[in-house]
Amino acid sequence: MREMMGMVGAVVALCGMWCCRGPEGRGLETALHAILADAPAQVGVAVIIDGKDTVVVNNDVRYPLMSVFKLHQAIAVCGALDASSRDLDLIMPVASEDLDRNTWSPLAESCPEGNDSLTVGEMMDYLLRFSDNNVSNILFDRICTIAETDSFIRRAGVVGDFRLEVTERQMHADHGLSYRNWSSPLACAVLVDRVFTDSLVSAEKQAYIRQCMEECDTGRGRIAAALTGKKGVVFAHRTGSGYVNDRGQVIAVNDVGYVSLPDGRGYAIAVLVRDYGGPQSDADSVIAAISAEVYDYVSQQVR
Repeated sequence: MREMMGMVGAVVALCGMWCCRGPEGRGLETALHAILADAPAQVGVAVIIDGKDTVVVNNDVRYPLMSVFKLHQAIAVCGALDASSRDLDLIMPVASEDLDRNTWSPLAESCPEGNDSLTVGEMMDYLLRFSDNNVSNILFDRICTIAETDSFIRRAGVVGDFRLEVTERQMHADHGLSYRNWSSPLACAVLVDRVFTDSLVSAEKQAYIRQCMEECDTGRGRIAAALTGKKGVVFAHRTGSGYVNDRGQVIAVNDVGYVSLPDGRGYAIAVLVRDYGGPQSDADSVIAAISAEVYDYVSQQVR
């Protein structure tokens, strides 16, 4: 693992735009650039294949994470529970004042009056499957702050550029703050790769994170769109998108995940889109096209 992490760090330091072990990666890099040529946005891509071969395109931009940061949050929450010898069955009361009715929150819809209790595991399900903003705020308030989350991910050894500074509550109040939670595509891909191939938190909690990502209910028109109907392929992911800036651009349309192939191979993929000057559905289609290109490249490689 240390060897892989060192290699990834070298990618950032030496290559800037892209790198792959072996000349074949140049073909994928060229194909990705062709897809992105007319995109009315900055689009970054990072792919880590079998924990070693790495392709990176447009990695030197600070892409707003939006709800992708809920993956970072889930990992840090589990780390905080591990540190205090607590489990996912820890009960968390939810009061009416915890629920903002003007933000995205399936939890608020399911218990509109509040005055309920959920386990941390149930909250993680809302967080990772449904991207619930109220749950994110509650977990930041009670388990692990945004600053502690940033610190935990760094201590876990995730290389690459990223920064976590603001919560969903703060972004909802001021959409411009969304740019303060940012990442390179490579940092996201490394994090996802480690969730599926390494140990970040206790085994039970990490398995639960993977399960929630496999059951994620958002962004089905993005990376997943190119994988539909592929026999034996399992996809797990976390999305982030939303808000329109003063220039009328969608601040972010993102998808990061892990694709497990039926032959036992797998790859982490992160596609981050900043300031898309068109309908969000068009950005979804760009991400789907990238996903299709990467899947074709990886699936055609000889093991």
